[in-house]
Amino acid sequence: MEFLGTLCLVLISTALAGSLSRKAGMPAVIGQLLVGVVLGPAMLGWVTNDHFMHYFSEIGVIILMFMAGLESDLDLLKKYLKPATSVAFMGVIFPIVLVYLFGKVFGFTNEQAIFLGVTFAATSVSISVEVLKELKKLDSKEGTTILGAAVIDDILAVLILSILVSVFSDVAKAEGASTQSNLWLGFLIQVIYFVGIFIVYNWIAPILMRLGSKLPIASSEMLMSFVICLAMAYMADFVGLSAVVGAFFAGVAVAQTPYKEIVDSHVEPIGYAVFIPMFFVSIGLSMTFKGLLTDWAFIVGLLVLALLTKWLGGGLGARLLGMSWKSGSVIGSGMVSRGEMALIIAQVGYQAHLLTSRYYSGVIIVIILTTILAPLMLKKTLEALPKEA
Repeated sequence: MEFLGTLCLVLISTALAGSLSRKAGMPAVIGQLLVGVVLGPAMLGWVTNDHFMHYFSEIGVIILMFMAGLESDLDLLKKYLKPATSVAFMGVIFPIVLVYLFGKVFGFTNEQAIFLGVTFAATSVSISVEVLKELKKLDSKEGTTILGAAVIDDILAVLILSILVSVFSDVAKAEGASTQSNLWLGFLIQVIYFVGIFIVYNWIAPILMRLGSKLPIASSEMLMSFVICLAMAYMADFVGLSAVVGAFFAGVAVAQTPYKEIVDSHVEPIGYAVFIPMFFVSIGLSMTFKGLLTDWAFIVGLLVLALLTKWLGGGLGARLLGMSWKSGSVIGSGMVSRGEMALIIAQVGYQAHLLTSRYYSGVIIVIILTTILAPLMLKKTLEALPKEA
C-alpha cells in the first residue's frame, strides 16, 4: 500500500506549493510542476514516475481537457477556426525549420535534426488551459484560438511523427517495407474519427445524457458524462491521436446538452481533489540534471529556440489573420508548453534511434523547462492585454 503514502505526500505538497505560487503572483501550476522536480529523481527521489503515477496523471490530463471542452464556446471555436489554423501551421513550421538548423550545428544527421524539430513542434495545451482557467480567460478569443490551434497542432505533430518513424527509423529500414499505404490508412482512420465526433456531438451524447439522467442512482449525469469522456479519449488514442483530443471534444459534446451545469459543478472537485495535481507532478518527475553541465550550450541554445519559435510562430500566425500583436503574443505564449506531448515524441524517437542517447537527457530537460516557463510567459502576456470594458 506504498502508493497511498505517495498520494498523500503529493496532494499535500501540491496544495501548499500551489498556494505559495498564488501568493507570489504566479499561477498555481508552477508550484505543482516544481513539486515534481523536488520530490522526483532530480532532487529528493521520494516519488518516481511508476505505473501508479502514470495512470493517475493520464486520468488527470483527460479530466482537465474534458473540463476545457465543457467551458468552451462552440460558436467562438468556429469563429476563430481560421486564426487557430494559421497559428498551428506557423507554430509547427518555425520550430521544425529553426530547430533542424540548430541540430545540424551540433552534428545531427538530417533524420535526427528533422526529428528534433518535430519534437519541439508539439504543443501541450493542458498547462495553458490551467492558467487560462485560473485567470478566467479560457473563453476569450485568445483562449479559444489557443484551444483550436492545439487540436490542429496535435494532428499535424502525430502525422509528421508517423511519417518520420515509418520512413527514417532503423526498424523501418531493416524491414524494407513500403509504408505509404499504412500512412494513408492511418490518416483515413483519423478522418473517420472526426466524423464520429460530429455524430457524437449531434446525436449520441444528447441521447446518452438523457438516458443517464433517468438512471435511479446518485450522480447519474456525471457518470454518463465520464463514460462519454473516457470512451472518446480511448478511441482517440486507438486511432493514433492524443487522448486529450477525444476528452476535449467529449466536453464540447456534453456542453451542448441540458446537463452541462450539473456536470460542470461535479467534475471540477473530482479533478482538482486528486487527479489533476498528479498530472502536473508527473511532468516534473521526468526532470533530471543528467548532462546539464556537459551539454549546457546545447541545452541553453535549444531552450531559447524552443521558447521563441512557438511564441513567434504562433504570434505571427494570429497576426496574419488580423489579430493585434498583444493578442498574438498571448496566443504564442499559450503554445509554448511542450509537456507530455513532447515527452512522448522524444521517447518514440529514442526507441526508433532518431534521438541519440547523448542528447536525450538534454532534450528532456528543455521540454520540462519550457513547460515550467510557459505559464509565466502566458500570465505576463495576458496582463499586457487591454482591460475589457
